[in-house]
Amino acid sequence: MKTLDGKVVVITGAGSGIGRELALNAATRGALLALSDIDEVGLMETAERARTRMAREVRTDKLDVSDRVAMASYAASVKEELGRVNVVVNNAGVALHGDFEETSYEQFEWVMGINFWGVVQGTKEFLPHLIESGDGHLVNISSLFGLMGMPGQSAYNAAKFGVRGFTEAVRQEMLVAGHPVQVSCVHPGGIKTAIARNARTTASHDQATVARLFDTKLARTSAETAAQVIVDGILANKPRIVVGADAKALDALVRLVGPRYQGIVAKAAARVMTR
Repeated sequence: MKTLDGKVVVITGAGSGIGRELALNAATRGALLALSDIDEVGLMETAERARTRMAREVRTDKLDVSDRVAMASYAASVKEELGRVNVVVNNAGVALHGDFEETSYEQFEWVMGINFWGVVQGTKEFLPHLIESGDGHLVNISSLFGLMGMPGQSAYNAAKFGVRGFTEAVRQEMLVAGHPVQVSCVHPGGIKTAIARNARTTASHDQATVARLFDTKLARTSAETAAQVIVDGILANKPRIVVGADAKALDALVRLVGPRYQGIVAKAAARVMTR
């Protein structure tokens, strides 16, 4: 795929952050957009902005990606209305901060339901349409935390590592079968979005403190820049798209020192959290 002009691009979690900026970027490139989010207000704002960017068509749907039945119905409806599906970006995601010892099963399942099963279900339901298009691209959003573990992020790590392994396996299956579908796994670092402000925390962690730490210390890359890097990666057919200098540096560290990175990260995290 060398252009998004005239392509049908499906983006989940399009109501804010990276999802919104991907929608706006694709709109300027002549894409037809199918946008969804659980947040209808944010989704409508994204749609209006996309229309000002001269998007050829913008469809919006309130969607809970963890709802398997809803996802199946959504995929079939998009294909029926727009006639084809060329690009699917499984972007919707949530965050949870807290030690595993005090993380409940319900909290863990909430993260996995959206961040992992949302990606699996989006892939399962849209993949036949991507194959049928003859020029498809599947894009699953993992994270820097799909490349390395991080204290306080056991549920998020589990989901994002899962997305990484799942996506790489699907890519290989497309290659073996000779299907006309490219597959990319995206690993953003700290991106300036509202994900930390909307995150949940376990009992011993203060949500406002965690959000402030992320916003002031960790989020270095704008969502607009992240979207540009992702779109460039899609058009270059990159199997892995690492976003942000922080993600690239930490990915290199993990590759260089192997499991020893865990001790380094643990010490750094302890210093940060005690300040």
